[in-house]
Amino acid sequence: MTVGEGPAIAAVSGVKNSGKTALIAAMLPHLTAAGLRVAVIKHDGHRFLPEPLDTDTGRFLAAGAWGAAIFDGEKYKVVRREAVDEAALIAQFPEADLILLEGFKHSPWPKLEVVRAGNSSAPVCDPATLLALVTDLPLEVPGVPVLPLGDGAGAAALLLDYVKEAGGRG
Repeated sequence: MTVGEGPAIAAVSGVKNSGKTALIAAMLPHLTAAGLRVAVIKHDGHRFLPEPLDTDTGRFLAAGAWGAAIFDGEKYKVVRREAVDEAALIAQFPEADLILLEGFKHSPWPKLEVVRAGNSSAPVCDPATLLALVTDLPLEVPGVPVLPLGDGAGAAALLLDYVKEAGGRG
């Protein structure tokens, strides 16, 4: 499926442990079955270990390599030690139809916000940026659709409509 000039971009946001990863994982099969090429970019607010230390690439990085790459003919991964932001990473996926950003709750990106009972009680994102709330709480934001928590098919359908309307964002 081709949508136009560059990928559409949407964030899946919410407070820590709200269910962002679970929602993305639940949506991906529906989005890919609809023919979309989807990339996911996750923001980690902490330092992360890019490679397990017991792998060759992990050993190279631990020994001081500036960069390391691994490939197998079907996929590859490149790790580089340098500052980066989501714009630079978005540019790495020009062929994608949709790029999902995990996190970015205070960004201007259009977003689905996950609000899960026992973890949070109200949305934290700017309502003007919300495509929908995904929640198991009785919440409302004027003009914003509410989807049930765990409804990967419904959230994917909303994003499919968004991609068609966006026509590409690049």
